[in-house]
Amino acid sequence: MNEHFKTSQEARLEGAVSIVASDEAAIGRAREGLRLACIGVGRVTLLDDFDPASMDGAAYWFELGEGMRDPYERLCAIDEALADARALAVASIHPELIDPAVYVLSERTELLIDPEASDRLAGAVALQRRIDSGVGDGGAMSDEKRLRELSDEVARIADALARMTAGQSDFKARGATPRPSEEGVPEVDAETVRRAIKLRRLREKHFDAELFADPAWDMLLDLLAAEIAQHRVPVSALCTAAAVPPTTALRWMKTMADNGLFVRRADPHDGRRVFVELAPEASLAMRRYFAEAGSLVAA
Repeated sequence: MNEHFKTSQEARLEGAVSIVASDEAAIGRAREGLRLACIGVGRVTLLDDFDPASMDGAAYWFELGEGMRDPYERLCAIDEALADARALAVASIHPELIDPAVYVLSERTELLIDPEASDRLAGAVALQRRIDSGVGDGGAMSDEKRLRELSDEVARIADALARMTAGQSDFKARGATPRPSEEGVPEVDAETVRRAIKLRRLREKHFDAELFADPAWDMLLDLLAAEIAQHRVPVSALCTAAAVPPTTALRWMKTMADNGLFVRRADPHDGRRVFVELAPEASLAMRRYFAEAGSLVAA
């Protein structure tokens, strides 16, 4: 890289992103992600010494490991302080924090779950673009634009969803909209769906799993199986079912919800947990798919 450009770039971004991390090793990981994106580092604070009320920067990088005490309360305080400061953030979190983070953190924070170096780089670049776009001063950037800028992978998500919903009614989320009436809804037994899931996993014994990565379909299958069994699926469990890195799964999940295929609901017994379920029309489409697929196999 041209040394003059690098120097001026780093000078322009110096102090733009403050780091809050669980320990010294976590600080190092956060620094490396920002360094790769040529983003300067501002204040660096250990989580145990961090007071959210002291936020005075435009952007923050949180590197949060396992064993975080009182995660809901601490994440709530962070989210409120980010809103008050009109600041943006990236939160790189341990998988055990998925459920509280998804429940608590707003659109101001980009979530990375147990990320690789490439994920941290993408998160840093996306954060800088949001800062440059003035998102912190003018409210949240549209999810579509933010995700497009994050990586080519997200463009693939949007294209897949466009094909999936082509010719169907608008699946935008409707809150407490009831499920389709039983009349005219094909019956699908749980064993049929479980077999479909087992067949998908069987391929991984003979081929590279990445060759068949299809998190949208894996999540649709898992949610249909749970719906038939009348089980609830938390965000963390659905990330596992997607069979891709958690950060990727979370982006897919959010995009599926934004397109009305998934509905997120608070746990009625513990409002701090979030469950995911199929939207009514998505459930109907999945059941019709299995009914038609069954007739093709039988033929």
